[in-house]
Amino acid sequence: MTSTPPDFDHAQISEDHHLRHGLPSGLYMRRARTSDVKGIEALVAPLAEERILLAKDTVTYFETLQEFWLVVDPQPDGSEILAGCGALHVIWSDLAEARTVATSPDYRGRGVGKALIRQLLADAVAIGVDRVFCLTFETGFFGSLGFEPIKGIPVSPEVYIELLHSADEGVAEFLDLARVKPNTLGNSRMIKYL
Repeated sequence: MTSTPPDFDHAQISEDHHLRHGLPSGLYMRRARTSDVKGIEALVAPLAEERILLAKDTVTYFETLQEFWLVVDPQPDGSEILAGCGALHVIWSDLAEARTVATSPDYRGRGVGKALIRQLLADAVAIGVDRVFCLTFETGFFGSLGFEPIKGIPVSPEVYIELLHSADEGVAEFLDLARVKPNTLGNSRMIKYL
């Protein structure tokens, strides 16, 4: 049995993974922390009320926290304002969803959404995902990033049958199941091939 070399610093790797990464706009991108859940909920809530995004239970945000990237605006007092969020949710060996992508109205037009999507796509490539889909009203935005409308169900019949076992509503929407039609709110299914 091999042991970890004494100079291997797991804490440093974890810390590096959660560092703030500067964006050209003066904002920063970083991974979400448990203390960010209330802010993510507050950012998503008005969009859920407008039926643009689906509301989630608080526990769901905690359960999927490791999927989230945030864009934050650092303040002189050391606090941060949440400018945007987005998550990459893997649903199959070669397929993931860009989900819960939201930008604060105060930060729209500053590249927050594009920075988040580009990071999610980079993460997808890094973990071996070939395709990323989204469920969106913002077809122009996602189209500008290379997403295109989904025609049919772009998985094999075998994978389709496996995905039917998922309790995740995003998977059901991806499969275009009739039971989720009332929840899709008229959004479009789009996909990007990496």
